[in-house]
Amino acid sequence: MIVRISNEGQYELPDEDASGLNELDNKAVSACEAADEASFHEVFGQLLDYVREKGTPVPDDELTGSNIILPPADISLAEAQTAFQGDGLIPG
Repeated sequence: MIVRISNEGQYELPDEDASGLNELDNKAVSACEAADEASFHEVFGQLLDYVREKGTPVPDDELTGSNIILPPADISLAEAQTAFQGDGLIPG
């Protein structure tokens, strides 16, 4: 699967890493629903780190569609509350 981090780039992750992404995404949704800014930023940072650590960067000159698009690292809680709702950003 291809995951794009907005303003950063794309990463290719094995499909078996989808469950780990989904777990972190669900935690981000819970933090947004609770309006817990500190928890959201902590778990969202973990989500981005997971993608960076488990993924292989896709070269900039390679045109590949993204399966998942994550907001940039500096997203605010208010912005996140509109993105991280219901099932979140990652289909589970």
